[in-house]
Amino acid sequence: MREAARVLRFQRVSDIHALRFSILNTIRVGARHGAPAPFHTVSVADNPGAMRSFIAVGVLAASCLSKAAAGIPDKIYGVNLGGWLVLEPWMLPAEWAAMGGQSCSNCADCIGSEFALVQAYPQTADKLFAKHWSTWFTQDDVNQLRAAGINTVRIPLGYWIVEQLVNRQTEFYPRGGIKQLQRGLQMLKDAGIQAILDHHAPPGVQTPGQSFTGHCTSDVEFYTDYNYHRALVWTAVMTALSHLDPSFSSVFAIEAVNEPIMDATQTPGYGDFQKNFVEVIRAVELVLGIPVPGLTLDVKVSTANFTSALSATVSTSSLFNAEVKSALAEAVPILVELGFELAVSSIFNFDMASSPLKKTRESLVANFMDINWQYNNPANPADAKIGPQGYDNHLYYNFGGVADPNPDAYLTSICNLPRVQNDAALGNSPLWFGEWGLPTQFDATDDFLNKWADAQKLAYSQGKGWIFWNFKVEMSEQAGDLARQWSYLEGVKLGYLTADPSQVHDPNVCAPYVNATS
Repeated sequence: MREAARVLRFQRVSDIHALRFSILNTIRVGARHGAPAPFHTVSVADNPGAMRSFIAVGVLAASCLSKAAAGIPDKIYGVNLGGWLVLEPWMLPAEWAAMGGQSCSNCADCIGSEFALVQAYPQTADKLFAKHWSTWFTQDDVNQLRAAGINTVRIPLGYWIVEQLVNRQTEFYPRGGIKQLQRGLQMLKDAGIQAILDHHAPPGVQTPGQSFTGHCTSDVEFYTDYNYHRALVWTAVMTALSHLDPSFSSVFAIEAVNEPIMDATQTPGYGDFQKNFVEVIRAVELVLGIPVPGLTLDVKVSTANFTSALSATVSTSSLFNAEVKSALAEAVPILVELGFELAVSSIFNFDMASSPLKKTRESLVANFMDINWQYNNPANPADAKIGPQGYDNHLYYNFGGVADPNPDAYLTSICNLPRVQNDAALGNSPLWFGEWGLPTQFDATDDFLNKWADAQKLAYSQGKGWIFWNFKVEMSEQAGDLARQWSYLEGVKLGYLTADPSQVHDPNVCAPYVNATS
């Protein structure tokens, strides 16, 4: 099927490029603070061959959507694909140094993030990252994850994967990641592994001094109208691709923001952003004809051209606020470009499948860090709920502040963990633990790591499940013993993590610690 689609695509490649040029020349992107420019539908009467060829590809591709419709697993047994499309230098120090990066105690003081490396090497950075992306996550990795029983991956993404959102005068990020994401999702889909698209590094930086934001800086600008808006446009694009690109069809959730600042007094407007985030997802789905529980579109969609339908909805619907409608409008020209770049012809005709999308796709799960991630009277993401929603919590003991640094204190803490119950009391359910690992503040024995893995899996499985950080880390002299406690695949090889992720070595590991005090 994929080979047939490839052949059809290239039979009329010159006509398709002509059509692309015709469509893109009709688009004006509205200024951020002004009214969005109208999107004009394009007649293809002068170039019918191009559209016929492109639609032929789409018929084949769209017919595959029903074969891999995503859905949240009954229990999540997952890993993060960290270090791939958002590179964190500490996870691969030798490769980072070979790329021209540096290591320092404060990552803002050296070439310690993607932003800094692209700024330092603007002529070669894209090639450097293309090599990294193609080698860090491969078919062999997918095969190992499948063999290990993993059913879910969380994919950290930067906003710059939608390149049209980047201000190239002041923001420095590699280009080409969207095709790598498509490649990775296709491999995961073929392996039957479901995916969460995690907005790990939103525009403007959401927390200071961290390479996982893509730009290690103390200047936090995410919590502004401008950057909230860009994040909503990103959300519209990712939602559309998740439903329309067959390679994305294993995506079941989109996470709004990874690890916002914990002090809610420093995240103004975040509660409104959560509501707008959900509305953007649901607006895209309603236009596509995908049922959204509790919500009905107030206008009739009379065209199967998705970008035209989205534009018409923005113009006539009263269901969504001005900010949501503006974000949807600005996603339209981006989706047109991506439709051609990624060969997703269903963007232009989304009802080509043998069964309509409403029969083959479900609403995506809107995913947030849970309310208890923040303090000082944070907004409750449950208040934003329209349709399916899930919640994420991260727990690392090695950074301190959770339990005293000794084995008994660790096990006492994890075996009496109340987070699932506390979140459920505030409407934050289902809850999964989207990041955790085996690192400790003390030298852990092999025997303790067996117990530590078991106890955490048991605790997190009280909720919807768990997603280990990370699927792998670099094995090198520079990385030292990093993989022993940070790599899932290495943890399985060493025996700390069971070959079947649903099992533990000792189901009674917590018995001596339940209700004990640390």
